[in-house]
Amino acid sequence: MITTIATTPIEGQKPGTSGLRKKTRVFRTPGYLENFVQSIWNGIGGLQGKTLVVGGDGRFFNADAVQIIIKMAVAARAAKVIVGQDGLLSTPAASNLIRLRGADGGVILSASHNPGGLDGDFGVKFNTANGGPAPESVTDAIFKATTTITTYQIAESPDIDLSSVGTIHLGDTVVELVDPVSDYAALMEQLFDFNAIRALMAGGFRLRFDAMHAVTGPYAREILVNRLGAPEDCVMNAVPLPDFGGGHPDPNPVWAHELMAVMMADDAPDFGAASDGDGDRNMIVGRGVYVTPSDSLAVIAANAHLAPGYDKGLAGVARSMPTSCALDRVAQACGLDCYATPTGWKFFGNLLDTGRATLCGEESAGTGSDHIREKDGLWAVLMWLNILAHKRCPVADVMAAHWREFGRDYYSRHDYEEVDAAAAQELITDLRARLDALAGQDFGPLTVTQAEDFSYLDPVDGSVTVHQGLQIHFKQGARLVLRLSGTGTAGATLRVYMERYATGPEGLTQDAQSALAPVIAATDALSDLKTRLGREAPDVVT
Repeated sequence: MITTIATTPIEGQKPGTSGLRKKTRVFRTPGYLENFVQSIWNGIGGLQGKTLVVGGDGRFFNADAVQIIIKMAVAARAAKVIVGQDGLLSTPAASNLIRLRGADGGVILSASHNPGGLDGDFGVKFNTANGGPAPESVTDAIFKATTTITTYQIAESPDIDLSSVGTIHLGDTVVELVDPVSDYAALMEQLFDFNAIRALMAGGFRLRFDAMHAVTGPYAREILVNRLGAPEDCVMNAVPLPDFGGGHPDPNPVWAHELMAVMMADDAPDFGAASDGDGDRNMIVGRGVYVTPSDSLAVIAANAHLAPGYDKGLAGVARSMPTSCALDRVAQACGLDCYATPTGWKFFGNLLDTGRATLCGEESAGTGSDHIREKDGLWAVLMWLNILAHKRCPVADVMAAHWREFGRDYYSRHDYEEVDAAAAQELITDLRARLDALAGQDFGPLTVTQAEDFSYLDPVDGSVTVHQGLQIHFKQGARLVLRLSGTGTAGATLRVYMERYATGPEGLTQDAQSALAPVIAATDALSDLKTRLGREAPDVVT
């Protein structure tokens, strides 16, 4: 039986760059999730006769939300709902499943790298038929629907057993429970040289992967252990937990400190990696060396041809604007088109769909290719293993050789989290008003050559996206970007990205923060950030 429930719009249900994210307690408010899910159906023109993929990262409220979404899809007369066993699907696996099954879209439940648990965060994202995050035209339609909603519909039926793979019928809808790992693992086996990686493992190569008690634990065990022959204990924190074991599932040196301690020890493994809550981000570490996401992207671009799935070369590459220019240097040397887009994986979709780009990446630990339409943490890990299997040298040597060939972009991101939203917005607004007058001015030891409020003209559909971050170039080969993040759920997060290019042997081996000291000084002089935000130091430095 289908029940129609009267409701009213709920303020603040505007999807951000990665869907709608709020505190878990907010999503658990009666009717909150239902309002947003019904608005998705309304915004996309209904679900009748369509196929939908549903799954999430297993954080607190995931299983309950999956049950609600299934019942609402039944009420909307969906033809089929494909659900990951136990309600689990990594974001890359969900993207692959949408594409593999020819689904009309998918609902992914995750707040990505944000903490989980009752007092943590929750999120809902709609992906379209190409497997990628909904473009702004779709999210705008969904948001509009949230402001006019008057009813939602839900099927009155018992919860289904999410633990068993198989098919059941609810009304006119087929609900299929699938193994969340197998199709994704099969795709990885097509893209990478598993024989070469197995030989590397058999030769005594040691690795450590930190799943951070998030969704990639089962994926890493199946691929790294079962298919590539790594020992069982190579996967740390392998069991997905609703609160991620009380940790923060963000793969960076601050939150993945347990892995960093292992990799910086005298007896460290050869290779370390981590992934986040929903499996779309990655961190790469060698023995005694942390590889920044920007550098990782550039190394992958220079060496992707070593993997069977990319042996014909890359059509082009793309990065988010705040990501370092290391990728640009590889692209220039290799004769590849290189695109700079706003932050948010959805902006890569058109480039991937039209064959303009094969490889994309973001400084926020997201890397991926045209195999799906999401960033992909384990894909990046396997690409690195593929590279190492062919080069047969330590990660540190790979980085040193890359910097000798292309130069080094010293790079760091300073995050000021949960700052006063009004103060952060005022800082950005005031600096935006000064941009046109900055060229030629000195700030600290650096001289501004160009300043802009970054906007993006999509080369495929002609859409324009504005106010995507303040970008300031300096005469001394440096760059500064300031932008407010859209992934937090409390206060505001101001992200400050700093970069300086260096060449020659003497310029390639500095500590990153020391190398960036002139940019840090220029940032303070330019923005008066510490005083305006009331912070002496950033909360996170990566």
